[in-house]
Amino acid sequence: MLPLPLSLLPRPPAPTRLIRAIDPRVPLTFKRHVIEPVLNRTFAEPLEEGEFDALEGRRITLHVDDLGVLLTLTLENQRLVLSREAGEATIRGGWREFLCLATRREDPDALFFQRRLLIEGDTELGLMVKNLLDSREEGLAQGRLGDWLVRLERVARRDD
Repeated sequence: MLPLPLSLLPRPPAPTRLIRAIDPRVPLTFKRHVIEPVLNRTFAEPLEEGEFDALEGRRITLHVDDLGVLLTLTLENQRLVLSREAGEATIRGGWREFLCLATRREDPDALFFQRRLLIEGDTELGLMVKNLLDSREEGLAQGRLGDWLVRLERVARRDD
């Protein structure tokens, strides 16, 4: 039997379509197991210094439009945790914009002024979280999260 030419094989789905299809099916308990430790390690110092205290009992949603991913965060016992409840504020944008925010590849204020990232709902809460992210001089591109962000950048270049 002759092998099929590659041109006749169906193209695998783009990573963004794959994430959009899979994410709604991933249970929150699994997301908590994967995401919470990374967030709490990444923000260990500001959490310890009380910089996230204003998030205690409040909820903010990060909505990555083009991936269909929604993550709602709150602060419980000095730890960032994912919540089932809707956020009081939402930061919304495409995954490339969130990547630029996390890696500081672009000025965070410019991302908001250009309306590439939007704050909806309780804008005071949204700005507080944005300013916390902005205050991290080195961005979030460090440790395991940094490794993951580098891989995500590679995927972005392939999708272009």
